[in-house]
Amino acid sequence: MSTIDPSVPRTLTVRSVVGLAYDAIRARIVGGELRPGTRLGQAELVGQLGISRTSVREALRRLAGDNLVEFEVNRGFFVADLGLDSVLQRLEARVHLEPVVARLAAERRDADDLAAMAGAIERERAARTAADAHDASRAFHRAVAEASHNDAFVRIFDSLWIADVGRRLLAQRRAAATWQTEDVREHTRLLRAIERREPDVAERLMRLHVESALRHWSRRR
Repeated sequence: MSTIDPSVPRTLTVRSVVGLAYDAIRARIVGGELRPGTRLGQAELVGQLGISRTSVREALRRLAGDNLVEFEVNRGFFVADLGLDSVLQRLEARVHLEPVVARLAAERRDADDLAAMAGAIERERAARTAADAHDASRAFHRAVAEASHNDAFVRIFDSLWIADVGRRLLAQRRAAATWQTEDVREHTRLLRAIERREPDVAERLMRLHVESALRHWSRRR
């Protein structure tokens, strides 16, 4: 089992100390610096981040709420395994969340929202690497969440679609010659429905879109 390298201090300042601790630890988990199974020692994190044990504990609890960290009684906090089962759980949650978000986006979007969605589609269409295709696809979905004009939905979306995990998985799915073209086409239809303020259509298309991803990965368990 790996442990945290306590070498370089990472002192945090201003803003919400708990929020900054959350961001710092989350970035190290998502970026692969802290591998699944790594014990997150609170004393070590206090020394590295230069904050109180209470703030560290609250940040770890938030990460546990995002399923990035697991708590074991009498043992402490550990980096969670972000394997396929975890991805399927997040996709299942997205099937129920994103159609509602798409409906709200169709009702509330403004010109900047539409431009952000269109730009993401164009980047995905032009993408030549799996990472670029993934990032553009994710950017489209996030732009839809932002078009709901409800920050809570954006935060939930960020916790459900973890960029680094998505890049690794999409590198496999993109091997299918038609995936990228189909994804762009489905995103374009969604954009059209949102642009025309058709909430029923946007909700239905988003549900079909995310259900397709859930079926794809369910077959690979």
